Amino acid sequence: MNSHRRTPLHTLFVAVVTTLLGTACASNEAETADEWTPLFNGENLTGWTLKITGQELGEDPWNTFRIEDGLLTVNYENYDTFDNRFGHLFYEEPYSHYELQVEYRFLDPQVPGAPDWAFKNSGIMFHSQSPETMLTDQQFPISLEAQLLGGNGTDERPTANLCTPGTHVEIDGALVEQHCITSSAPTIHTDEWVTLDLLVLGDSLIAHIMDGDTVMMYTRPVIGGADSAELAAAGLEDGQAVTGGYIALQSESHPIQFRQVLIRRLPTQRR
Repeated sequence: MNSHRRTPLHTLFVAVVTTLLGTACASNEAETADEWTPLFNGENLTGWTLKITGQELGEDPWNTFRIEDGLLTVNYENYDTFDNRFGHLFYEEPYSHYELQVEYRFLDPQVPGAPDWAFKNSGIMFHSQSPETMLTDQQFPISLEAQLLGGNGTDERPTANLCTPGTHVEIDGALVEQHCITSSAPTIHTDEWVTLDLLVLGDSLIAHIMDGDTVMMYTRPVIGGADSAELAAAGLEDGQAVTGGYIALQSESHPIQFRQVLIRRLPTQRR
């Protein structure tokens, strides 16, 4: 992908940097961002580590995560029932300042025994604890989640929401402890490919962007509301600032495919 493209996400980044750093250095900051890099190679899961509830790190007896026709696929054909086997596929490297672009689509059907709320529900976990620090029976990593939702043909179910397993954020200067916060994104009732961009600047600003529209924006994520045993295993404390971490793709009972997962690092300097 051309690293010099001017996307709506890039435009927002320049605007944010202008605000944070001043006009004189904003152009230079934007130009020194890394090139876009794919996080999966279209052939195998090299560079990724999976963790499924109830299984040891790296164990996936059901072949849940796989590459099919070059697409990173979450599939449940080897499940008789879901049985709360929530999974997460972690990329090997932590990040703090970056742009992430994901293209996804939901497939049918949802696995039997899944919770109703998980219908066409998945997510991109980021600023996450490492997979090595998750407990065997832990269902979700302590992280932020850009929630991916699909419509059911009738109800409004906006995508690109924010969920906060073990974390809190600030919105408009106020601490929000609500677990899931609805974005202003549309409901996608079809099984079309959907593109979501994340702009992540440590704990200074995080934005969810669809088709050039910022549908969710928040700041200052902190640790909060996590199970005490999970906190201890991860070496985290309530109130601790969340400035970076790992990226993971969910398996939450509904089949989903990812056509691309692209990242470009952004500069971290401050004037």
